[in-house]
Amino acid sequence: MTKTERVYELLKASYPDAGCGLDYGSPFQLLVSTILSAQATDKSVNAVTEELYKEYPDLDSFLKLTQEEIEEKIKKIGIHKNKSKNIYKMCRQLKERYNGEVPRNMEDLMSLPGVGRKTASVVLVEAFNIPAFPVDTHVFRITKRIGLASGSTADKVSDEMMSKLPKYKWHLMHHLLITHGREVCVAQNPKCDICSVRDICKYYKQKLK
Repeated sequence: MTKTERVYELLKASYPDAGCGLDYGSPFQLLVSTILSAQATDKSVNAVTEELYKEYPDLDSFLKLTQEEIEEKIKKIGIHKNKSKNIYKMCRQLKERYNGEVPRNMEDLMSLPGVGRKTASVVLVEAFNIPAFPVDTHVFRITKRIGLASGSTADKVSDEMMSKLPKYKWHLMHHLLITHGREVCVAQNPKCDICSVRDICKYYKQKLK
């Protein structure tokens, strides 16, 4: 068993309930929530979208909002001005170019305002069950810390991880690493004393030296 496979199995045993932290009811809502989640916690996004999606549940209702109205409704979330501009434009492009349907491929998703590879990957894997490996700050930090990846960018780490695991494990591994990053392998002062993968972790071994 490779190191990556071992980490997968150990984390799977540690976090049997790992899954998507965003609340959504459709691919469109997931797309909006994922755009909002950049530099923000899932909890803060869910707190805003709970009311937002009740009042504006779909693309057609979002299209009735001005950019300023979107900004006002998401103002509790970080970089809300930029996100409101992207969501406003994204909604119009979805309607004009994709007949109101969220695209099911990486290229078309990434052509939308505010949608990078990570956001597109989340939508593909969560909404459509299409294999992808999203890399957020947690996944980037932990894969490097444990010694699973060496890439200097999120995209390179994503490519590395996809090459080291079979497709059917990508989705869960992404969630396992995020959960581990939130609960144990935090950015500052990671809790190595309770870590289930410390015996094969590069950071922990260096720490012991």
